Amino acid sequence: MSIIVTGKVWKFGDHINTDYMAPSFTAQASWEDRKKSILHIHKAFTEECQPGDVIVAGKNFGCGSSRENAPTNLKQLGIGCVVAESFGRIFFRNCIAVALPVMACQGISDIFDEGDQLELDFENSIVKNLTAGQEAKGLQLSPDLLNIVKKGGILALLKSESQLTT
Repeated sequence: MSIIVTGKVWKFGDHINTDYMAPSFTAQASWEDRKKSILHIHKAFTEECQPGDVIVAGKNFGCGSSRENAPTNLKQLGIGCVVAESFGRIFFRNCIAVALPVMACQGISDIFDEGDQLELDFENSIVKNLTAGQEAKGLQLSPDLLNIVKKGGILALLKSESQLTT
């Protein structure tokens, strides 16, 4: 199964902290309350993001704390994928664990404007700007990491291999 994601781009800069995606005060909040605070630094994103939209970001996206609810919130919001110059290492692995496609791709910020249409061929690490007709090659993930995302996340993978019973 190949993973192809297409969606409208929301653009963010460098060093976007997980606290912007999952503020600590929302840990026990309802989804409606959590939703209002996800990446609230970009007001239009909070109000207008639609399922299937994608994030293009600069360097070190997802730096900060190791909250797994940061990528979980993005996935629950309907974000199709995140493509960034680089990622906070724990955030990157948490995205893989919850089956949110993420791709590191140098120079990606330079070829996308907010509102462009992005297509990510996750398995082949190809990112296309369908609006501008440009293409970039991201960093290839290992077969093991690709498999985790394809199976629906680490828990789904373990269940499918009968290593997890609940």
